Amino acid sequence: MNNNPEASAQNTQAAENTASPSASAVSDRNDSTVQPENLAEALLKNNFSGIYARFSPEFKQQVSEAQVAEMGTSFIEGVQSFEPSSNLTLNGTEQRSWRSDAGDKGITAVFDEEGIILGLQLTGLAAYPETDGARTKTAITLPLNGEWLVFWGGSNVLDNYHYEHVSQRYAYDFVQAVDGYSYTGDPLINESYHAFGKDVIAPADGVVTEVVNDIPDNSPVGVMNEKVPAGNAVVIDHGGEYSFLAHLKQSSVTVKKGDQVKTGDVIGQLGNSGNSSEPHLHFQVSDGADLFSSRSLNIRWNDNLQPVRGRTVTGGAATP
Repeated sequence: MNNNPEASAQNTQAAENTASPSASAVSDRNDSTVQPENLAEALLKNNFSGIYARFSPEFKQQVSEAQVAEMGTSFIEGVQSFEPSSNLTLNGTEQRSWRSDAGDKGITAVFDEEGIILGLQLTGLAAYPETDGARTKTAITLPLNGEWLVFWGGSNVLDNYHYEHVSQRYAYDFVQAVDGYSYTGDPLINESYHAFGKDVIAPADGVVTEVVNDIPDNSPVGVMNEKVPAGNAVVIDHGGEYSFLAHLKQSSVTVKKGDQVKTGDVIGQLGNSGNSSEPHLHFQVSDGADLFSSRSLNIRWNDNLQPVRGRTVTGGAATP
């Protein structure tokens, strides 16, 4: 499990599609400033020079305008339109994504507060309609109280980087944001993050089948523990469907193996243990008790909850 909410956006490449139309495809159209919300439209109009003009100096060092035009021309072949997929604003960046009308191509772009493009990715999209359309037998409640920002969540790889892995396809990462930031103060300190130490609750009735409680929280923030990917975690059996609640705070787990829990019972506190780049909760439901050998299941949420990347969702009692 590679939960890396911030770094994943910053490491986007110029494109993954490397077909090679003529370099003469470079457009001389730069008749208007390309705003974040209009990037996909500009791509369809072959306004590569306008897009490239919005690249940050650092990004321009990684890719040339000719390369952008070459890859962009190939990428938009056969596409009639792009529709917005998700929009996430956090920690001084805006991350937008779009899907093609056929659903087989996607764009992800990262902008700073001035609308400068820090990263751009063009990628093919896979879909798994059979499992996308299924839902858990268990009705699941958000395992957190108060308001939470969905960092990763959705049924495509643009909105949910877990999606390409069958064992985590419908997993979620939740962070807490205040005024657009997940932290206040020193971003290298766990206690600076609004999510750190918040209660994590049982998402449904069940029996605890696994507990890990002794993994140190990553310090400084940004240093990750790949040897124990889930970090401190609790696994709950809901009758053949298993909740995984990962990256919990060291020594915060309040349940033990064999305990019966009810929906809303506190089972620990949110932390930054394991393969985690900042304090957040990784949550998923699977068809088996082993995280890596089981299949992730698409969740049937209580209260018609729809946690999709960029949305704020509310669970339990209001945050004090």
